[in-house]
Amino acid sequence: MSIPQSGGGPIERYEQLVEYLESGCKPKADWRIGTEHEKFGYCRDTLRPLPYDGPRSIKAMLEGLRDRYGWAPILEQDNIIGLELNGANISLEPGGQLELSGAPLQSIHETCDEVNEHLREVKTVADEIGAGFIGLGAAPQWLHEDMPQMPKGRYRLMTDYMDSVGDLGKQMMYRTCTVQVNLDFASEADMTKKLRIGLALQPVATALFANSPFLEGKPNGHKSWRSRIWRNLDDARTGMLPFVFEEGFGFEAWVEYALDVPMYFVYRDGKYINALGQSFRDFLKGKLPALPGETPTLSDWADHLTTVFPEARIKKYMEMRGADGGPWRRLCALPAFWVGLLYDEGAMDAAWDLVKGLDAETREGLRVAASVDGLQGESGGVKLRDLAARAVDIAETGLKARAIPGAGGMIPDETHFLNALQESIETGKVPADELLERYEGAWAGDLTRIYSEFSY
Repeated sequence: MSIPQSGGGPIERYEQLVEYLESGCKPKADWRIGTEHEKFGYCRDTLRPLPYDGPRSIKAMLEGLRDRYGWAPILEQDNIIGLELNGANISLEPGGQLELSGAPLQSIHETCDEVNEHLREVKTVADEIGAGFIGLGAAPQWLHEDMPQMPKGRYRLMTDYMDSVGDLGKQMMYRTCTVQVNLDFASEADMTKKLRIGLALQPVATALFANSPFLEGKPNGHKSWRSRIWRNLDDARTGMLPFVFEEGFGFEAWVEYALDVPMYFVYRDGKYINALGQSFRDFLKGKLPALPGETPTLSDWADHLTTVFPEARIKKYMEMRGADGGPWRRLCALPAFWVGLLYDEGAMDAAWDLVKGLDAETREGLRVAASVDGLQGESGGVKLRDLAARAVDIAETGLKARAIPGAGGMIPDETHFLNALQESIETGKVPADELLERYEGAWAGDLTRIYSEFSY
């Protein structure tokens, strides 16, 4: 999750909320790729989650990365809660999941190099303290009471609020991991088209990257339990957003949606002030109960936008949010999938043609089917495996058209990053299927084997 935003002046006009989003528009030459991924840390001898403090801990990991590789610390109330270096940052999810928010980069080659370097650094420090890290969509064995709580005020507030709006919110916070990609847009029309495609094809990403078939030590009946969690979390801020497909959608419609999302907090002087359930519309009028008489800044607006959690969302850029965390090949495949679809005009036109006929009921049905059945799911007569095959073909065409070489020109383009997805389409199997096969076969129900065989 996001770190506090900064640098925004006072909001004096409603139009500034729209202008904030519009300011993210960039010419195509300036479009970049930002890859984010989370992973679970654990103690190698006990297979228990890493605590925040102690010689073998999340804090020790952050300090080790700081001291060995020159990352600058990010502090909250004198606690180290993140790191930053060269446009990238490392942050903590509520249960100690370690997240890399990568720098904005030009190619999939660069973002995959960044992923590999980060995982190498993490493994070096983890080996020194007896820790391990694994990429999965959901913690396979741990209970809620097993999870540590990171010393971040934002998470304390959210934890208290989650049970009042849904029944799986704390599972999302403490026991899930994702991989996502952040992309740019050129204009309001470009943003609208990309967001519609992103939402409509998010079930395909969920299916292809499904990697959370276990919960509390046994199969949970879903290929992506992480996706299942998001369906019972908080209806006010999650979902597939049918209004995005309505005529006239644009930045102002997103502002109106976000204004209706209840607030979590206001960040002031290094502290999170409880504004749970309060209205940003009241804040604009100086009538926020948490800060009577005070009006918001653009930093407050930026913070509030980070508390909106649909399957795809916009800030000054667009985030694709539907995929489970997973093995390193999938960490590179996700940006390749979306960049191939959305960063080439011909590919984006083909992607829109692929999904423009899907209605809201079918899109939502595919979302559910992806979480339950992975590529074997279907809704409204649409089979996810067929839809995925066509989408990946379009993405490959888009990456070929980009023709960005790697390895000093030895690799002609970025298409090879789609190989893992093409293999899944050919076999019909996603990571969750492999895990279930091993659990029921070679592992004979011993889920502890997952750590030795699937850690980074």
